[in-house]
Amino acid sequence: MAIPSGQSPTTAPGRPDFCFERHLLATGETIVAGIDEAGRGPLAGPVTAAAVVLPESYADFPLDDSKRLCESARLELFERLTNDASVEWACAVVEVEEIDRLNILRASHEAMRRAVLALARRPSHVLIDGLPVRPFPIAQTALVKGDARSLSIAAASIIAKVTRDRLMEAFDREYPQYGFAQHKGYATPGHFATLFAHGPCPIHRRSFEPVAQSWLRLD
Repeated sequence: MAIPSGQSPTTAPGRPDFCFERHLLATGETIVAGIDEAGRGPLAGPVTAAAVVLPESYADFPLDDSKRLCESARLELFERLTNDASVEWACAVVEVEEIDRLNILRASHEAMRRAVLALARRPSHVLIDGLPVRPFPIAQTALVKGDARSLSIAAASIIAKVTRDRLMEAFDREYPQYGFAQHKGYATPGHFATLFAHGPCPIHRRSFEPVAQSWLRLD
């Protein structure tokens, strides 16, 4: 896809807009979805991905990259998006066992594929945050920092992030000693401390080196 006028291929603007979606629709695409994942970096828990098709009425809606939003803003936008009948969305979860079997990059890509195929209508083109995903069942445009450039990707980032956070909060009730509700499985000092004190629990990614090292220290 040609980059719309005024857009750099790699530099994110101040906040996302509908430029990429509008360009694709004007050139003959019928349904354009944005796709993003959450949870590639943590030591524990699943990776999630969301696919979102926004109506053009969202062209001026104040969405943003989920990482630049506070928790309350993310939750408010999540509720707005998921309860709006004009927004088409789907979210997929790849669990830790599959992450360890595939590796995290391939698991993230698999979550993206599952999310887009779960949409009620199959998109004619997708905007993907980051680098191209190969193979992929639908024509794609990969946008570096896409969650800060495309409204559809920003919406997907919010849905994927909030969905994963809620899963980690549920795991916190099952494994309270690890503090998953606070750090969501990321490699914080507190998480490292509990990991080395207690060893990994069933949702830790044993293919990740810090988790493997903690297991060896307890043997």
